[in-house]
Amino acid sequence: MPKAAASKTSAPTAALPASYEAALQELEQLIAQIESGQLPLEQMLTGYQRAAELLNFCRSKLDAVQEQVKVLDEGTLAPWSQD
Repeated sequence: MPKAAASKTSAPTAALPASYEAALQELEQLIAQIESGQLPLEQMLTGYQRAAELLNFCRSKLDAVQEQVKVLDEGTLAPWSQD
């Protein structure tokens, strides 16, 4: 087991997408591949890990937009950072 954990942390991660829309599109494609049941186990695991990264990316983008809308609803304009 320790060997698997070590390889998991040393696996290279793909670059984050340029936008929410690109992340969502890639996430939808990964889900379709995983749900098809046609991927070998190792590729399914890699796809699942990438999907988790994309999901976190999308959530962070949505949280940032939600926070900006909240600020606007309160009548206070503040700069929006797209980190």
